Amino acid sequence: MTPLMDEQEFNKKCDQTFAALSQRMMVIGDDNEFEVEYGGGKIEVEFEDEVGTRFVISPQTPLRQIWISALTTSFKLGWSDSAQQFVLEKTGENLNQVMSRILSEKLGISVTV
Repeated sequence: MTPLMDEQEFNKKCDQTFAALSQRMMVIGDDNEFEVEYGGGKIEVEFEDEVGTRFVISPQTPLRQIWISALTTSFKLGWSDSAQQFVLEKTGENLNQVMSRILSEKLGISVTV
């Protein structure tokens, strides 16, 4: 992980990552009854369920991490120079893999982001 990345570089990587992720998630959401909103530097995923479940994916600039708040858990991903993407250190999963796992768990079907 690279905690020493400067803020400008972190923001650039986040912007690129979030733009690509939100596009993929919008396509998946159309088929699986959830809405994806990308704005204000974060992505919100809102499910059409009885409790109004919401996932939030946001940058934590001071820590140079992306945090996902979902399924009553906070997933904290840091930049990996070797993988050239944000990775959940505990499992080695990249952002798309983490989102695939938690969306699959929430929806009860296999989803690939």
